[in-house]
Amino acid sequence: MWSTSLNPINSSILATSLVAIGTAFDTSAGQTATLVAAVYVASAVGQPAMGKLAGAFGARRVLLGGLGVLVLGGVVGMFAPTFGWLIVSRALIGIGTSAGYPTAMSLIRGRAEAAGTGIPGGILGGVSIAAQVTAALGLPLGGLLVGVWGWPAVFAVNVPLGLAAIVMTLAWVPADPPRERRGAAAVLRSLDVAGVALFAVVVIALFLVLGDAQHPSIWLVVVAVVALAAFAWRELRAAEPFIDVRALAHSGPLVRTYLRQALTLMAAYTVLYGYVQWLEQGRGLGAGISGLVMLPMSAVAAVSAAVISRRAYIRVPLLISALAIIAGGVAMLFVDGGTSVVLLVGLSLVFGVVMGMNSTSNQAALYTQTTAAEMGVASGLLRTAAYLGAIFASAVIGLIFPGQADDAGLRLMAAVLVTVGIGVLLLVVLDRRIPVRGR
Repeated sequence: MWSTSLNPINSSILATSLVAIGTAFDTSAGQTATLVAAVYVASAVGQPAMGKLAGAFGARRVLLGGLGVLVLGGVVGMFAPTFGWLIVSRALIGIGTSAGYPTAMSLIRGRAEAAGTGIPGGILGGVSIAAQVTAALGLPLGGLLVGVWGWPAVFAVNVPLGLAAIVMTLAWVPADPPRERRGAAAVLRSLDVAGVALFAVVVIALFLVLGDAQHPSIWLVVVAVVALAAFAWRELRAAEPFIDVRALAHSGPLVRTYLRQALTLMAAYTVLYGYVQWLEQGRGLGAGISGLVMLPMSAVAAVSAAVISRRAYIRVPLLISALAIIAGGVAMLFVDGGTSVVLLVGLSLVFGVVMGMNSTSNQAALYTQTTAAEMGVASGLLRTAAYLGAIFASAVIGLIFPGQADDAGLRLMAAVLVTVGIGVLLLVVLDRRIPVRGR
């Protein structure tokens, strides 16, 4: 579970350091949001790719390789001479942390199948809780690191975290079973390198378009559309596709699970990064205090995940999550620079419910909608959906906060949240294929 938490803790640590990084490199709030998007662009491609690699080479081997990349990303970030190098560091961190979740889900599903048990709600809930707890610790930890050692510390911390994860993996994760030796051509064919490359082009082009959402580049839009068409054409004809597009087209419930995850996480990450910047710039709170204001968000998320995971509840938590997005957006309409800190903490509690219930329920839904053989890639795509939501969130932040994070931008954020919440609510209410509980 430690390895699955490395991405959430990186996200929360970074959230309280964006203002300090922007000051150090003289960048706007919208520009610093590219650091948020960079790790999610890398992760959006890396998660299903790592799931594919785990199936080919073994989950333990892939996890150890990813942790090595994470350590490298931490070293690059702590010594970055320019803002561009910080983006490189965040991309490496995204690739490295991508190995954690799909390999863990593959191992969990494999052991559950071998034991003949049903959906391991407690274990899946544990994965969500571990992510929420580490994210909760990351918020005040990020403020502390920036306050004591400056912004490089939020990158340097990945070195000991990654090394500790390597030691724990070697000690506690069983070695992968022997693999059948295959030639280089067979390995490349099974990995579908061309499909991965085209998928990467789609995600990167989408990221670049959204990165300057105020002035989108037409030629980049064309590149994204053409690459998406080429990717679909390739995957429909590949003997061992990276993503089985044909199977996805015939699996409406699974596609809707991905869509719910993307929209809900878009709302959550808009709050996580945009709200924190407003707390510092619009409300005038320090980085450490802002982290403490947001701390209950992750704490409530962990409690929410624990409550629903044991019995693998799916439908009702998804409804509650959607309603919480709407309620939080409406409440945010009445927030300004004079709002008391107590009420600001209360608002973070609402979105804690969103994060805890949505992620756990969609994870349980995915478990019922896929097979053991497909779990690595399918779970990677669930995280990809979350990262795409985060990329759209960074575009929203860039649009609503083109300069300083002010009250006017916060109103726009509230309107976006209400709109997204209504969309998620309709996806849940109208989808009769969502079970009340997992099997």
